[in-house]
Amino acid sequence: MHNFNTLKEFLEEPRKVVIIPHTKPDADALGSALGLSWYLRKFEHTTTVLSPNDYPSFLHWMPGHEEVVVYDKKNPSPSEKIIEEADVIFCVDFSSLNRIEELGPLVRQNMSKKMIVMIDHHRGKEDFADYELWDIDAAAAAQLIYEFIALDKGTHRIDQRIAACLYAGIVTDTGSFKYPSVSSRTLRIAAELKDTGLDTSRLYNLIYDNNTEKRLRFLGHALGENLTFWPELNTGFFTVTQDDRERFNLQSGDTEGLVNYALSVNGIKIAALFKEKDERDGIKVSFRSIGDFSVADLSSEHFGGGGHKNAAGGRVDGITVDEAVARFKKVLEEKLK
Repeated sequence: MHNFNTLKEFLEEPRKVVIIPHTKPDADALGSALGLSWYLRKFEHTTTVLSPNDYPSFLHWMPGHEEVVVYDKKNPSPSEKIIEEADVIFCVDFSSLNRIEELGPLVRQNMSKKMIVMIDHHRGKEDFADYELWDIDAAAAAQLIYEFIALDKGTHRIDQRIAACLYAGIVTDTGSFKYPSVSSRTLRIAAELKDTGLDTSRLYNLIYDNNTEKRLRFLGHALGENLTFWPELNTGFFTVTQDDRERFNLQSGDTEGLVNYALSVNGIKIAALFKEKDERDGIKVSFRSIGDFSVADLSSEHFGGGGHKNAAGGRVDGITVDEAVARFKKVLEEKLK
């Protein structure tokens, strides 16, 4: 981070801090935000984690979850007041303001009045922050929160609350340390978090063994009825329709990790998940790949999104799920010629 000392000097006095994760926060986004919040509180800063929208119930175990403020489209005033009163805004696990929906314009309106800090590891960075800790080679945003703390020479202040939040972000964004983004530095950081006395076995149970009956039945349905393979393209994909959502009463996070089942099949190198939502949200798409094929490029060029080389997402409006799948197949056929 350039000019870190200037930021450090600014934070030597107690400040009002707002920490914003990306829309529909996952374990890395929420864990990064909460871990940073707990660390800054050790220096008498007043911190608020402000989420663009709600997040899955299987993340409610995270220390500090009950204090998270969720932006309410019907009553935006409380969130607007929080941003208006802040001295500094930390943006974590996103590098473009369109990733926080309605909060994006609020942050943009305050760019000249507030100090803005961005900590992220995604491609497609927008220049909106005064200070950046941005590294697309980092395995997780939570890894970069640890690096931020290390820059402050504060790793000895990491307690089990902070460690739990950061470890959850790292373990989920690395697929339990199996993705190519995992470096020796990632593993050393995980070990240092473990050394705080963190019960990592309990964390794994909270993250991965916390299903509802409906979610498990939906998984069986999706594997049996909604999974399609194109062997000639080494591709598999899921579709989730509005009927599926209503039938299984799907909640935020219930499709988390579904796309990886397609990628786990022998010979499959590209996987996708197409989710039909309401008219406003269009078709949400998640992409995964193994090897050199960049789903980030595919998503940014054809599905209005982006992300990492082997994990990306996007959204398309005004078309059906079948039309989105047809576009996907056409693009793959052209790219894989």
